Amino acid sequence: MRKSILGISLANSLGILIFFKYGHFIDQNWAYFAGVSLFPPGFWSSVLLPVGISFYTFQSISYLVDVYRKELKPERRFFSYLLFLSFFPQLVAGPIVTAKSFLPQIRRPLFFSRIPVLFAVFLILLGLFKKMVLADHLAETSDFVFLHTAEVSTKALWLGMFSYSFQIYCDFSGYTDIAQGAALLFGFRLPENFKMPYLSAGFSEFWTRWHISLSQWLKKYIYISLGGNRKSVLYTYRNLFLVMAIGGIWHGASWNFLVWGMCHGILLILERLVFQRFRFWALEWMRWFRILFTFISVSLLWVFFRSSDFGSSLCYLQGLFSKKEGFSLPYTFEMTFVYCLVFLLFGHIFGSFYFRDNRQLLAGFKKWEISLGKTAIFGVLASLSLILIVLFSADSKPFVYFVF
Repeated sequence: MRKSILGISLANSLGILIFFKYGHFIDQNWAYFAGVSLFPPGFWSSVLLPVGISFYTFQSISYLVDVYRKELKPERRFFSYLLFLSFFPQLVAGPIVTAKSFLPQIRRPLFFSRIPVLFAVFLILLGLFKKMVLADHLAETSDFVFLHTAEVSTKALWLGMFSYSFQIYCDFSGYTDIAQGAALLFGFRLPENFKMPYLSAGFSEFWTRWHISLSQWLKKYIYISLGGNRKSVLYTYRNLFLVMAIGGIWHGASWNFLVWGMCHGILLILERLVFQRFRFWALEWMRWFRILFTFISVSLLWVFFRSSDFGSSLCYLQGLFSKKEGFSLPYTFEMTFVYCLVFLLFGHIFGSFYFRDNRQLLAGFKKWEISLGKTAIFGVLASLSLILIVLFSADSKPFVYFVF
């Protein structure tokens, strides 16, 4: 009986997601191979994609599975369940929160006197800086290059690829910082979603640092459900590949996203094979080489993520690895990339030595809150920071993950 209820509930949630997000994609491919469409002409133009459907579908599935596994008691207050599904700071672009971590916070919210206001304001300002100053400036370069792939030079293609690699990190992690800060002001803690992912010394490590909430969700609710690594090595490789393919297509109804996810799955498998066969690869002195190799590989795969279609992705990759004449980027684009890169390098160096996670930052800000004088100083610094962010911001662009 419990399995039947779980099956019906999952089918309902996934059915709605598949219809709204993947219906048009499925219909297009069916019409291409079968020669006939499943729906009348113009049908999909009248269907609007609900905002944040991917995120709250995953959250509802986490609730269903946790209750089924008896890791969580059923929520008896319907409005608490609705708040869990529709909590606005992270609804559109995450991080994905599980019912097991969020529902208890509704029952025992933070009192206002215990809310770390200074830390929350810092996170919001940090997110605004990442988005408005770094990501939006980098977007000018990446948007231009991906729009004129066939006309620009090989150097411009490499610069555009790395610009997008840094842009999507600053954009997405910036949104997460803002969401965490806004949630804290309401008395709720959201999980960390990024931990300096471009310092990862391998693809497995990358997925423990990038979009952490999605990685943990896929691991708990799909990878482990498929058997994880409890069976043979081949089953483990199969599960890794399937999980990353699902993670890829989750981002959007496109062959590009599916290929992007499958490539990450293949890289995870190859990484395991390399570590098993070549022991020197795991040596500490090889770490910086592994970091560089991982970063370049991840950046190359972002081409599939950013390009409009599969053909454009292949054209872009071909241009990267063949001597291609074309016009160069304006000097201002190149200097903007250098400035943003310097900021990111210093931020990563500073963070790797002093603030490896938010708990260290939170402890520091709590010490400031005790002193009225330090709180006043923080208020002045925060005001100046906001003014500088506005002054140095680029033209406003939508968050990258708003489309997912």
